[in-house]
Amino acid sequence: MNDDLCDTEPNPHVPSQRLKAVSRNAVIRNEASCISCGLCESLCPYGVHRRIEGHVHLLPPYEGKCIGPECAKNDFYCVNRCPTRSLSVKPNVTFTSLGDFRWTSEMILSTWKIAETGQPLPLDHPANMGRSGGGFDTLAFKIPAAKGNPDPDRFSTSIELNRRKEGPRLKIGIPVYGGGMSYGSVSLKVMTARAIVAKQWNTLTCTGEGGYPDALVPYSDHVVTQVATGLFGVKEETIQRAPMVEFKYAQGAKPGLGGHLLYEKNTPMVAKMRQAVPYTSLFSPFPFHSVYSVEDHKKHLDWIHSINPRALLSVKVSTPNDVEMVAVGSYYAGANIVHLDGGYGGTGAAPEIAKKNIAQPIEYAISKVHKFLEKEGIRGDVTLIASGGIRNAMDVAKAIALGADGVVIGTAELVAIGCVRCANCESGRGCPRGIATTDPQLEVQNETEVMVRRVSNLYNAWRLQWCDLLNRFGMDDITQLRGRTDLLRRVPEGVAQ
Repeated sequence: MNDDLCDTEPNPHVPSQRLKAVSRNAVIRNEASCISCGLCESLCPYGVHRRIEGHVHLLPPYEGKCIGPECAKNDFYCVNRCPTRSLSVKPNVTFTSLGDFRWTSEMILSTWKIAETGQPLPLDHPANMGRSGGGFDTLAFKIPAAKGNPDPDRFSTSIELNRRKEGPRLKIGIPVYGGGMSYGSVSLKVMTARAIVAKQWNTLTCTGEGGYPDALVPYSDHVVTQVATGLFGVKEETIQRAPMVEFKYAQGAKPGLGGHLLYEKNTPMVAKMRQAVPYTSLFSPFPFHSVYSVEDHKKHLDWIHSINPRALLSVKVSTPNDVEMVAVGSYYAGANIVHLDGGYGGTGAAPEIAKKNIAQPIEYAISKVHKFLEKEGIRGDVTLIASGGIRNAMDVAKAIALGADGVVIGTAELVAIGCVRCANCESGRGCPRGIATTDPQLEVQNETEVMVRRVSNLYNAWRLQWCDLLNRFGMDDITQLRGRTDLLRRVPEGVAQ
C-alpha cells in the first residue's frame, strides 16, 4: 500500500508539497516512444497515470501514488503491460538521499504525511524507527494484537507538571511540550505557530534564550520563558507572565559550549530582543558563573520564585555520567521539573564536534535517573522530562516506558512544518525553507495558519497512536506506562521491529 505524502492532492502553499518530487519511486516515461494509448491510465488503480479530458497526451506520472517495483507481481503492472516498453520504475534518488540514520527519509516523509492528514501511523510502521543502530532504534514495544477501534476520548494523555505537595498545579493535555527555540534561531512566524498549537492542545512551548516577542503575549499561559547563561532578553515582566520558567544550565547537543547565534542571523530585530548589537555573533557562556553548588542553585530558583510565585521551576541539564546526582540536587534546590537533555538533540545549529560526542544518549539517562530517584524515595515528588532525539510518537512512548513523565520536542515540530534536515540552520541567513531564519525574504515561504495546522495534525496523529498503544496494553492513562520497561524488547541491529 502506498503511503507517501503525495497520496493527497498537492497544496502548493505547504512547504513539504513543494517537494512533490520527493516520493519513494521515480516513474519514467520515454516520451519519444510513448504513443499515448492510455493503457497505463486504465490499468493503474492508484492514479499514477492521468490525462485531461479532451487532451491527447498523458500528464506526467504522479509518482507519489506509485507503489514501486513491488507492483511487478500484479497483472496491471504498467511497466510490463506497456506496448512500446516506454515505462520504467526506479528508486527516487532525491528520496534515498534525504535524511540520515536517525531521521531516515521514510521517517521524514511519514512525518510530513501525518502533518498533512492528522492520521496516525500503524504501530509497526517502519517510519517509527530509524537506522542508527542504537538508542530508541534498538527498542520496540511487545505490541499485543489490536483490540478493535478504541474511542480516543476514553484515554487520558494528560500529565501533571508539579508533583510536589506545595505550589501551583499545572496539567498539560499531552505528555509533550515544545522545547526552547529562540527568536533568531527560528522565525517569529514559527514561534507564534508553536504557541498557537500549545494553546490548542493545552500544552506549552518555550521561548528559548532569545527573549519573549510581543506576538506571544496572547498565548502567555502556554509559553515557558527560558533563563540561560547569557541572560539574553531576560526581564522581570516576561518572567511574571510565565506559567513555567526554565533554567537552561546545559544543552545535550553541546554541553560545555553554551548557546551561539552567528552574526548574519543577529538582525536588528533579533538584537533588540536580546539587548545586543546587531550583526555581531552572540555566545552564551558556560556555565552560570554564579552557580557552583546546590546552595547557589537554590538561590537561582529562589530568585525566580520571588519574582513569580505562581511559576513552576524547570531545570534543563545535559546528561553527564553523574546526571542522577544533578537531578537530586535540583530537587533539593526546589525544582518542580528536572529536564534531561540527551546528546542527540539540537538542530543543524549545534556544532558537529559536540553533537552525539559528549552527553550520553537520553534513553540511558532516563532510566538511570528514574531508578535513582526511586531509590532516594523522591520519585513521586519530581516530574522527569526528557528531550534530545525524540522524533515521533513511539519515541515518546518509549521514553515514558523507560521512566520519564513526559518529553520535550523541537526538531519533530520543524519537520512537520517542512524541514528537510539539511543542517543549514546556522549558515548564512539560515534555513532555505524559511523555518530556522529571521530573513524576511525566506520567512515569506511559510504561512502561520499552515504551520499551525501541520503541527496540530502532528499532535493529533501522535495522540491517536498513544491511544492505540494504551488500548492494546489494557491501559487508559498515559501515566500507567511510566517505568514499564517490561513492555519493551530489544531489537537487534538491522532487524525490523
